[in-house]
Amino acid sequence: MQTVITVLVLLLVVAVSSTAIRIIPFAVPLPLVQIALGALLAAPSLGLHVTFVPEVFLLLFIPPLLFADGWRMPKRELVHYRGPILLLALGLVFFTVAGLGYFIDWLVPAIPLSVAFALAAVLSPTDAVALSGIVPRGRMPQQLKHILEGEALLNDASGLVAFKFAVAATLTGVFSFWSASSSFFVVSLGGVVLGIAITWPFNWLRQRIARLSEDDDPGVQIILITLLPFAAYILAEHIGVSGILAAVAAGMAMNFTTDLGSESIATRMRGASVWAMIEMIFNGFVFILLGLQFPSIIGRALVDAHNLQDGELGALVTNVLAVYAALIGLRMVWVWLLRWVSSRRIAGQGVNSALPGFRIAAITSLAGVRGAITLAAVLSVPLTMLDGSPFPARDLIVFIAAGVIICSLLVATVGLPLLLRQSKDVGQEHEKREEREARTAIANAALTAIEIECQAMTHDGGRDDAEVVSEIARQVALVYQRPLHSESDDLLEEGSARRRAENAASIARHLHVTALRAERAELFRRRASNVINDETLTRLLRETDLAESAVLSRGGKSHAAEKKL
Repeated sequence: MQTVITVLVLLLVVAVSSTAIRIIPFAVPLPLVQIALGALLAAPSLGLHVTFVPEVFLLLFIPPLLFADGWRMPKRELVHYRGPILLLALGLVFFTVAGLGYFIDWLVPAIPLSVAFALAAVLSPTDAVALSGIVPRGRMPQQLKHILEGEALLNDASGLVAFKFAVAATLTGVFSFWSASSSFFVVSLGGVVLGIAITWPFNWLRQRIARLSEDDDPGVQIILITLLPFAAYILAEHIGVSGILAAVAAGMAMNFTTDLGSESIATRMRGASVWAMIEMIFNGFVFILLGLQFPSIIGRALVDAHNLQDGELGALVTNVLAVYAALIGLRMVWVWLLRWVSSRRIAGQGVNSALPGFRIAAITSLAGVRGAITLAAVLSVPLTMLDGSPFPARDLIVFIAAGVIICSLLVATVGLPLLLRQSKDVGQEHEKREEREARTAIANAALTAIEIECQAMTHDGGRDDAEVVSEIARQVALVYQRPLHSESDDLLEEGSARRRAENAASIARHLHVTALRAERAELFRRRASNVINDETLTRLLRETDLAESAVLSRGGKSHAAEKKL
């Protein structure tokens, strides 16, 4: 009963936090509000206690969230920006582990070098979920947004693998660079291969099940898709490869292999709603649980500090600030070097003014906020060594990691809006132009389809309402010459007799559906040729699906009428 009550309370807090950010007169990121509410729930007077089990946390919350991010990541941008994404997700992680590890060992001598490397490894992954809660939609330049999302998808695995090797080195006292490198390659590549491999037969099975159901029950399809990230994660962890990369790869493989044109409208629409709800609830749970852990983390660190820092709270806070400053500094250096190398390459092509911009480097550095993966990983550090002695400085590194998470959220909350205030997003203008061109193209496709279908219907020798068909086709075509889809109520007023009115409505529905399906086909064609990206496709496809659902829902005999036509 206590578990049920706890889950219901957490659900309520997720809803309250989402409402609170709209009531608060100043801008506050949702993750910070949820962390604060979680910390309040940890008060002894409320009696809410949640034991944080990192393995369970990683299994329940991380796979579906990373799967959804991988599924939503635009394919075109992922391929186009693969170079910067890999350099940040792999190169920056190892650069951070090495540089920050030695810095922590120098800053806090009580932390052994291998433990310092473990702390640096858990601090290297960034959190795109937390970033999306800080930066409003449309404020982050599109190019940078796609790069940061791709980085966050991949650096979780590289950071966690480096963390596991550092912890193993601490426990055993043995570390081999070549063994760690080969193991990292096998674990990472194995996770990617498994995620892709499990998605192909899954999609085949899902399509076979869909064919067995005459009405293409969307509930079955949605349940199967929801289970996929968990299956990929569990199977990968069972055979010893990266479960996180398997979940990410499964999401990306769904993006590449799913034929949206073969899915029913109900499956697409209900699936989008279900996944939006899952992401809202799970993201909320992640940050509320993070807040619930803070009181105990601070308490244990203060007790441990009596031996490590002479009981001085100021020294603990100073260590957190110094580690965060070093983390940002290393990230800025790496980003600056990448931009400098890129500018030199461009300058070699004749562009004399190609210089790396400090503001973009600063935005990229502050946008690397830390979140759930960092906390889950650091809390998974063993309590004891193999001989039963306490793990060295465990409570201290947990406190530093939690403090860096808060610092990264606070600094990004204040700094990013200032840096983005005068940012002109060329990518967003390109996306808007891309959407306008797509709207024009699909409207033209709809008008062409209406004209062809009208000609086919009026040339049918068995019809005695050719004039009515032509008039209705003309009125339907007017709808697609307007900026937004709206079905004209005048279509239902054709004819005075009941049968004539029903026939006119059926014809109108049929022509509307024909036009909308032509729009959808044009969207798929433009996406297949990379004229538009997945985000534009998803946005316009949803509008088309909603319009077709509205048309088909008018009258209980719409499907039968279509068959007769």
